[in-house]
Amino acid sequence: MKNTSILYSVFLVVVIGFSGCTAEFEEINTDPNNPVTISPALLLPNAIQISVDRYWGHSTRYQRLNIDAAMCWVQHLSRNIYINAEGDSYEIPLTVSSGTWNANYDALINFESVLKLASPEGDFPNPNYVGVALTMKAFTFSYMADVFGPIPYSQALKGTAETPVNSPGYDAMEDIYAGLLNDLKLANEQLSVEGPPIAGDILFNGDILRWKKFANSLRLKLANRQAAKKPVESKAVMAELLNDPVTYPVFTGNNDFALLNHADVIGSRNKMFDVFSTRSDWNVSKTLVDKLLELGDDRIKVFAMPIPDGSYVGLPNGLTDAAAGTITASTIGSKFISPTAPSILMSYSELLFVLAEAAYDGDIAGDASTYLENAIEASFDQHGVQMPPDYMSRIGSIDKETILTQKWIALFGQGIEAWTEYRRTGYPVMPAAHPNSNFSNNGILPTRIEYPTSEYSLNRTGLDQGIQLLGGEDNMTVELWWVED
Repeated sequence: MKNTSILYSVFLVVVIGFSGCTAEFEEINTDPNNPVTISPALLLPNAIQISVDRYWGHSTRYQRLNIDAAMCWVQHLSRNIYINAEGDSYEIPLTVSSGTWNANYDALINFESVLKLASPEGDFPNPNYVGVALTMKAFTFSYMADVFGPIPYSQALKGTAETPVNSPGYDAMEDIYAGLLNDLKLANEQLSVEGPPIAGDILFNGDILRWKKFANSLRLKLANRQAAKKPVESKAVMAELLNDPVTYPVFTGNNDFALLNHADVIGSRNKMFDVFSTRSDWNVSKTLVDKLLELGDDRIKVFAMPIPDGSYVGLPNGLTDAAAGTITASTIGSKFISPTAPSILMSYSELLFVLAEAAYDGDIAGDASTYLENAIEASFDQHGVQMPPDYMSRIGSIDKETILTQKWIALFGQGIEAWTEYRRTGYPVMPAAHPNSNFSNNGILPTRIEYPTSEYSLNRTGLDQGIQLLGGEDNMTVELWWVED
């Protein structure tokens, strides 16, 4: 007992008088409405929701990295107002960085808590929770690294450790990717369809096989993304996965890929609905519309709305507000502004594009053309559209540019993913800027986003380490580690 009062002697009498009751003191004073330990089932839903929303389309203005920035930078969308203030001109407010950083690390803290609680030494031992937490940590950390570059990783999430780390160091992207690939392999080992059930799973509703497929498909993607920099290691990972599909199942169709379904209730609705249903600041980019029209691609009917005369017209990116206001252009398709439209983390089509590229590069066995055709067909099917029988003849010869251009089309909605692939490979080749466009960032399509200002004030030592890993500057023109030569 602590005693800080001058009434020590009186307090001592009271303690002695009630000494027989102390054995039940802890039980009596435990509030069942405020538990000391929170179960993984209570932490998991919000953590998943935050991670998905920040990837797909957060609804808070000046924090929407996917909608305001990435989807415009890859010319899926364009802005017709506030062009210089909210992304389309290659300029973004600092709140995009801080919102992305803070929210994703909040989600990661919760995933780390699930991992600890569900470990064999935790209060709720369950290997399936461990596998889920490892998978979502890998997804969220890879998203953060692909957006910022070097970030706190190995020392992150240790603020409540036995030896707390409140100013974590930054890790190189190469080391982060190595850790994530290892974690995803461990996730597959932990996840067992015969294992104990889990609750709070808003992504797959407790379907452990789908979690295994997501973990292994994501591992394939990350291995392919780093293949140009670590070819031997990446080939080994992909061979291990593809040569043993029983141990390492991956997505096999549009009914089992990773997406979050939404309900039409406040708090659960698709975040693109929250934005696009109340504002008309965006049009579909001329670059995407022109490519789909050139190919006679009916996915345009899903991605875009026709203008009053029934045709589809795109808006060039980076126009001044005045120039944009003179053009009647298509808005985003109704599928994407439904409150119950799913938020996609990784699709079956995306996995097949990964395999098409890996086959073309000689990193895996198989025919790149077959993988590519299957990938395109899966994208059409995902959107309820029939792929024309002669579509492959329309896209021309099969090469890296063809594969990545088709992947860019299929990633509509996943602007951050399309932006990452463009930065990594340089594809698709974007058209010359419109004469009336006005771009910031020295006219360079952003290669990353800057670190949040909070890191400058709260973790300067770690931040300086991260900036040095970038090459000495924290700006939006620095190339990241996985960029292909």
